[in-house]
Amino acid sequence: MKKFGLLGEKTMEQIKMVEIQDKVFEETYTAHIQKKGTSWLGWIPEVPKVKCEESTEKILLQTLAKRLHTALVAEEKAWEKQFEEDVKAGKLDHLCKEALEDVQAGRFKYL
Repeated sequence: MKKFGLLGEKTMEQIKMVEIQDKVFEETYTAHIQKKGTSWLGWIPEVPKVKCEESTEKILLQTLAKRLHTALVAEEKAWEKQFEEDVKAGKLDHLCKEALEDVQAGRFKYL
């Protein structure tokens, strides 16, 4: 099904949703892809930084998968950096204290 717009506007087809799995992070994301004229547009709503345009659907899906992985790696590194900064700043000390109190009071179980 095609959408028609103003004169001079390229014809855009209906948005298709395709699952993309990142094998390293073992997570599945839903890519939204759409043909626009002679090219393909794609984006992943859960990861707003991931969007691109390619000449074919196959290349688009490959590019989306690569950019998704790159974005996930960047998010992981940023999270790890923030965690380390929080530990150094003592922002998590209260959690350690609570955990020790729970152990001393017998409020835990072996896994």
